[in-house]
Amino acid sequence: MKHSWLIAGLIGLGIWWGSAACTSEGKGKPAARPEIPGTEVAVVIDTALMPAGQFGEAVRYGRELMINTARYIGPEGTAGKFLGNRMNCTNCHQDAGTKPFSFSLIASHDHYPQYRAREGKVLTLAERINNCVTRPHNGRPLPLDSKEMVAFLSYLKWINSFAPKDKTFKGEKNRPVSFPDVAADPGRGALLFRENCARCHGADGEGQWRADKSTYVYPPLWGSQSYQPGSSMHRVIKQAEWLKNNMPFDKTGEGKPFLSDKDALDIAAFVNDDNIHKRPDPKTFDYPHPAEKAIDYDHKPFADTFSVAQHKYGPYQPIIDYWKTKGMRPVY
Repeated sequence: MKHSWLIAGLIGLGIWWGSAACTSEGKGKPAARPEIPGTEVAVVIDTALMPAGQFGEAVRYGRELMINTARYIGPEGTAGKFLGNRMNCTNCHQDAGTKPFSFSLIASHDHYPQYRAREGKVLTLAERINNCVTRPHNGRPLPLDSKEMVAFLSYLKWINSFAPKDKTFKGEKNRPVSFPDVAADPGRGALLFRENCARCHGADGEGQWRADKSTYVYPPLWGSQSYQPGSSMHRVIKQAEWLKNNMPFDKTGEGKPFLSDKDALDIAAFVNDDNIHKRPDPKTFDYPHPAEKAIDYDHKPFADTFSVAQHKYGPYQPIIDYWKTKGMRPVY
C-alpha cells in the first residue's frame, strides 16, 4: 500500500491538481474558487502565489516543515530536537495538508480556537499543532513563540485564504465509511495488508527508510517509531476513512476508492491490533467526559454498556443507535 503518509517525494512535486490563476491585481491573492456543477467547490492551491516579504518567508518555511518535518525538528533536527520519531506531517496530511480527502488542513485556521472533546477544553491552533507533535510524533511541544510554530501557523493561514467562507469544499472532510453488521476483522485485515500494504510498509509494518535514514519513504505503521495510542490514526473508523480515500496510493484516484469500506475497516483493525502490535506508551488517554468520547475509542470509561472490544472493532451501529436513544450525539 504505497503510502503517501510520508511520500515527501510526491509532496515535493508540488500540488497535484493544477494552479490557480493570479488575480487581476497580480499581487498573489488567491483566485476565485471554481464551481463544479452539482458538487462542492474545488479548492486549488498555487504555491507560486505565496506572498513576498517576511510573512512569505514564514509561509514557505511552514510548508517545508510540513513536508520535511523530521529534517528540521526530528530527533536529529537541524532547527531543534522536538519529535520522538522521524515521520513527517505529510504522513497523514498529504500534499502538505492540501490534498482532498486526506485530513485536509485548508480550513483549519478558520476552525480554531475550538472545543476538543479529547482534551475536554478549547484549544488554539498552536495547541492543536503541538498535539500532533506530542502524539503521532511522540515528541515534546514546540515553544509557542518559536520560529517553527510561527511558520506552521503562517502556512496554515495562507492556505486557508483559498478556502470558501460560505460553504464546504471538496475534500475538506474524509468520505465516511459504511458500517457492516459485524465487527472489523483483524485476521482478514492481515491478509489484505499482505496483499496491498506490505510491499511498501514491510511485512512487519516497519516502513522503508530513505537512503540517508533521515526519514521514511513509507512510514512505520506500528512499533516504537510509529504513532501512539490516543492518536487519531489509532481509531479504527478514523483510519478506515483515511485508507478508503487514499490507499493504495497507486490504485486510488480521487473519487475512486480501491478498498471497500469493509476492507478499509479490516486493515485498520489489523494495523491497530494492540494484542500483536506494540506502540509507544501514550502520555494520556484523555476524553475526560465519557459522553463526548469517540465511539471507536477503546479505553474506558464509556457512557454505555458496550465492551472495549466492541468500541474498538464494532459492530458500531448498535452503539450509535444506543447513544441516539439516550439523547447523546455519537462521534466517530
